[in-house]
Amino acid sequence: MKIKKFTFNPFQENTYVLYDESNEAIIVDPGCFNSLEEKELSTFISEKSLIPVRLVNTHAHIDHVLGNKFVADKYKIGLELFQSEYPMLKMAKTSAELYGVPYNESPEPSNFLKEGDLLKFGTTALEIIFVPGHSPDHLVFLNKSQKILIGGDTLFKGSIGRTDLPGGNHDQLIENIKKKLFSLDQEVIVYSGHGDETTIGEEKANNPFF
Repeated sequence: MKIKKFTFNPFQENTYVLYDESNEAIIVDPGCFNSLEEKELSTFISEKSLIPVRLVNTHAHIDHVLGNKFVADKYKIGLELFQSEYPMLKMAKTSAELYGVPYNESPEPSNFLKEGDLLKFGTTALEIIFVPGHSPDHLVFLNKSQKILIGGDTLFKGSIGRTDLPGGNHDQLIENIKKKLFSLDQEVIVYSGHGDETTIGEEKANNPFF
């Protein structure tokens, strides 16, 4: 599996395109919110001759769903997320108005992801892990063989996801990171929803929240 990271929108959110030798790809948390960012994303996909087959959200905060409609419409693929995160998706329009960010409303989900299932594309399968706390029903995706975690806004380099937004729970996030993320191999690389990559080992040793 290969990874391409884009940093989009005023919130500096990381959008990921994951792909493998089959040329199938999935797009995780598309944050592109204007025509320039949409072009940057679609140009990369075109130049690599990729075939997007899935659109997934780790969670549904506004900065992670701004490009849902563009991706769904352009590549004719449905949206997938955790079922009980759906109310947060419906709040995105209000959030966009609050922050003054233009927002083409996300399509309705076509499939709901479940913890323990595999997120498959091409020859790749990612484990789905449920890590609520930053948002009520946050998912992360683990490529165990390559030691890669698409972590959304759970764990950052030297920090954690904020928990002062609706549905956030600080104690829950801390407990879930300790139980579900810090139990992973220390060499696992964490690709976060904002900022630079880190590793599980680095955060266990140096993250001030632990």
